[in-house]
Amino acid sequence: MNTTSHIRGGQWRHPDAGQHRFNELGFWTDLARQLEDAKFDALFFADVVGLYGNHDGGWASHVRRGLQVPANDPVLLLAALAGATRNIGLAATSSVVQSHPFQFARQMSTLDHLSGGRAGWNIVTSVLDNAHRNFDGDGLTGHDRRYDWADEYTDAVYKLWEGSWDDGALVQDKASGVHADPDKVHKIHHRGERYSIDGPHLSSPSPQRTPVLFQAGSSGRGQQFAAANAEATFIFAPNHAHAAKVAAGVRARAAEAGRLPDDIKVFTGLSFVVGGTEAEAQRKKAELDEYLDLDAVIAHIGGGLGIDLGGLDLDTPLGDVQTEGGRGVLQAIIDSTPGGNPTLADVARYRTEAQQVTGTPEQIADELERWQDAGVDGINIINGILPGSYTDFIEGVLPELRRRGLAQSEYAPGTLREKLFGAGPLLNERHRAAQFRGAFTSENTLSASGVTQ
Repeated sequence: MNTTSHIRGGQWRHPDAGQHRFNELGFWTDLARQLEDAKFDALFFADVVGLYGNHDGGWASHVRRGLQVPANDPVLLLAALAGATRNIGLAATSSVVQSHPFQFARQMSTLDHLSGGRAGWNIVTSVLDNAHRNFDGDGLTGHDRRYDWADEYTDAVYKLWEGSWDDGALVQDKASGVHADPDKVHKIHHRGERYSIDGPHLSSPSPQRTPVLFQAGSSGRGQQFAAANAEATFIFAPNHAHAAKVAAGVRARAAEAGRLPDDIKVFTGLSFVVGGTEAEAQRKKAELDEYLDLDAVIAHIGGGLGIDLGGLDLDTPLGDVQTEGGRGVLQAIIDSTPGGNPTLADVARYRTEAQQVTGTPEQIADELERWQDAGVDGINIINGILPGSYTDFIEGVLPELRRRGLAQSEYAPGTLREKLFGAGPLLNERHRAAQFRGAFTSENTLSASGVTQ
């Protein structure tokens, strides 16, 4: 994330941590090149467009701790990184709340053009009340209504990306003077509950047309949306059994949506502490833990759920926490954390420990094989310190993964989609976006020819 403190709160204070330099372009270009040299599939940026819910009675705690504030726009950063790299995928989160679909479709087409087909989009609906209030809302839109919103939003951008320009529309014939064939460029005339968009799309088709689509919904409605839209889904899995259950569910829902189970790749987030010996790994973990701010982790968890857990001793059992709202959510946290009635500190440690693998390269590779056996296709590597978390993984773990055939040594040719799926650069015909290809031809050919509609 283009911020100082993303997930592992407080670790920006570590003497070796460089993420406080997040405003410097050179910091990110150096990291992008390092990851590309190591043949990482993609560099993915998370994002938020508002403050987390109150902690300690307000939002000052978030500013003081740097909890994802300040945070910069990742799409602008990815445009700069496109010029500094050649193969690595460039993916960013953008909420349906923050950008009109016509503008966003143009931005992503531009990024896909500039990067030679390496753009990816993580589709989110924003769970933060402040995010919705920052974009003209009266507060957090209801859960299922947010996904209804996302359904229309994706319809609109798919129409622009997939249906507005036919293949071969951009002629650029200097001899004839024809730049583009108007019979192959169409208005979309989208009319929905939230948006009215005539079109046509102002960008010509990019190498992928639609960027590679990521999504991380975990609710029933969120999984339904992922089944219809996602090519890759991020899951939170505290153990292999849970990962296997979630991965199987994702693939079953994809099949129900008329797609193939393998049309969606499953990624889980993990961080790594790598040592030449087990003792060295444990020593490095203990050092990192010295800088872990458990209060920041709690602020992140509670703030994302709209429950203020500030002002409480970290030894407070969650069962003793009184809240006017979100009682069911609080109970879900209790149920998902071992121990029956965990304390706030227990929850914070479990959330970080469950996503952390500590050991030698061989031990970490063994663990990653177990995640793979559970149905996980790949890892979203969570950093604690930058660039050290990635440097340690690259130098320590990657050689062992390559020895076992679990990591690539070279990039496959083509776009990000081609690299990930080994097929063509475009969304396959099973994806719901494919229905908009050729959908606007007859009506808008008349319009392009000047006939009044």
